[in-house]
Amino acid sequence: MKTTLLGDQLKISRIITGMWQIADMEKDGRKTDARQAAAAMLPYAERGLTTFDMADHYGSSEEIAGAFHQAYPDQPVQFLTKWVPEPGNISRQETRQAIEKALVRTQSNRIDLMQFHAWHYANPNWLDCLYWLEELRQEGLIGNIGVTNFDTAHLNIAVKSGIKIVSNQVCYSLLDQRAAGAMTQLCLREKIGLLAFGTMAGGFFSEQWMGKREPLQDEITNWSLLKYKRFIDNSGGWKKYQELLSTLNVIAKNHQVSLAAVASGYMLQQPAVAGIIIGARLGLSSHLDSNLKIDGLMLNESECGQIKEIISTFDAIHGDCGDEYRKPPYLTASGDLSHHVQDFPKPFETVVKDNGKIQVFTGTIWEPLAGYCRAVRKGNIVTVSGTTATHGARLIGGNDPAAQTHFILDKIEGALFCTGAKLEDVVRTRIFIRDTSIWEAVARAHGERFGKIMPANTMVEAAMIGPEYLVEIEADAIVDAE
Repeated sequence: MKTTLLGDQLKISRIITGMWQIADMEKDGRKTDARQAAAAMLPYAERGLTTFDMADHYGSSEEIAGAFHQAYPDQPVQFLTKWVPEPGNISRQETRQAIEKALVRTQSNRIDLMQFHAWHYANPNWLDCLYWLEELRQEGLIGNIGVTNFDTAHLNIAVKSGIKIVSNQVCYSLLDQRAAGAMTQLCLREKIGLLAFGTMAGGFFSEQWMGKREPLQDEITNWSLLKYKRFIDNSGGWKKYQELLSTLNVIAKNHQVSLAAVASGYMLQQPAVAGIIIGARLGLSSHLDSNLKIDGLMLNESECGQIKEIISTFDAIHGDCGDEYRKPPYLTASGDLSHHVQDFPKPFETVVKDNGKIQVFTGTIWEPLAGYCRAVRKGNIVTVSGTTATHGARLIGGNDPAAQTHFILDKIEGALFCTGAKLEDVVRTRIFIRDTSIWEAVARAHGERFGKIMPANTMVEAAMIGPEYLVEIEADAIVDAE
């Protein structure tokens, strides 16, 4: 089994056994027998598939890892887990408690890779969590820090802010090519490995679906199939998907492997991909032999070209990596997270005055010093103060103008959210830049966030307060009557 290196020291198998299906197996309330599931993991580890991916919300997956450690203490394995906190402000102590809980569950002294998921970028607390994870890494409780479902802009913010990220786990498959562009370029530049899930489309990349009619929604009972049917629908539909299956099947027969092996093997050959994650229903079924064949599969240039040609005709999945959890279309098993997003807590201190005026304070050192608030709403008018890439007393984004711009716009979005407004309500932005040499990077970042909103805008070169600040932005919004 071929291996790859995440960061400077974490050697993982390129084919990673995913344990998210533990949650599906336990959805009826019955808990998986940890010892039996651990025993089912042993053949994987013995045959070179030594890396297992889990999470705090994948049912009892972490406890199964603990049972494995207890039963097979000398078996070399790598356990990758995730921390997915509820939306809202998290404290340093709560961060520590989450990691300590994972250590207890996995019966480990150190987490090989802790992957962090952020729900709401408009709340800068996600950066606090990463800084606190770094403290725990230096303490020795965590070996490496990864992220999951981060988009390109916010992975770049984290990296440029000095946080050592070794991996980003994202949906990346023949149906979903969002990670193939800017994300891949960033990961190659920063030596971040992509851990790709969804390469088998939850089981849809299989001979059993060839030539079959499109299933009705109520005919799909498996969570993975429910999720990836949405990807099929959004990437071109059932007919396009069937054409892709036919192409993959021809290549599979040439190599005497399964159609699924070709779909996954192609992704394993993509730049920046450090590993692919394939789910396992431990104790119920095993695809060990077929998974091992993926590792030895090498598609030639002609075969890769055939696959690339047909997927180029598919509709592009909207947005960037992870957007399916944050904005429509919500390509998840449930299919709709709008209620979840709408219920996010306010990220900043919000004060409602007797006269109805709303003031928002983001906690920077400048607000009390200079006597102003981040945003103020009176009636349907919201005005956001000039905002820099400051979080508390910390500069965010380093010397990267795009990273600073995206973080600033996150803060503006968070301030608007606190007043009941949205980015879509913005009618004007004003951008001040230290030097005209950075104008394009700033403009492109602004365009990524406002390309569909199109507010009025002005950009000027200005003498900034503080040499570290490259960009300052203010915004005005008008909230339409509901």
